[in-house]
Amino acid sequence: MQVIFLKDLRGQGKKGDIKEVSDGYAINFLIKKGYAVKKTEVSLNKLNKEKEENKKTDEKNTIEAKEIAKKLEKVTLIFEAKAGKEDKMFGSISSKQIKEELEKKGFIFDKKQIEMEPINCFGFHNVQINLYKDIKGTIRVEVKKR
Repeated sequence: MQVIFLKDLRGQGKKGDIKEVSDGYAINFLIKKGYAVKKTEVSLNKLNKEKEENKKTDEKNTIEAKEIAKKLEKVTLIFEAKAGKEDKMFGSISSKQIKEELEKKGFIFDKKQIEMEPINCFGFHNVQINLYKDIKGTIRVEVKKR
């Protein structure tokens, strides 16, 4: 029996895959648990419509992410930190602090989207932000002495 997977199932298939499986496995496990449906004209048409909608949504999100990336290139965040002996910085600048400063400038991101190690030295630093799939934006962070 051929089935269309509705959910990812490790070792069996991913959402949208069409696979040939034994009748008993399909009926008693995959279909019963909601992991798959029997492949028919109706279910195949539904799958194709879903794929088209996902493609359109993906294209829209990609365009939006590229626009945001262009805007982020112009952003420079300035932080001030105390300096200790030999001009070493006390503490560090974290992704949470960068997230808060970006929110003040109108950009809303989750701190998990910000790719960085804590900044613990003065000067300019580039910080990358994951926007969508393979699209990343880069901002400049300047850390000055107080």
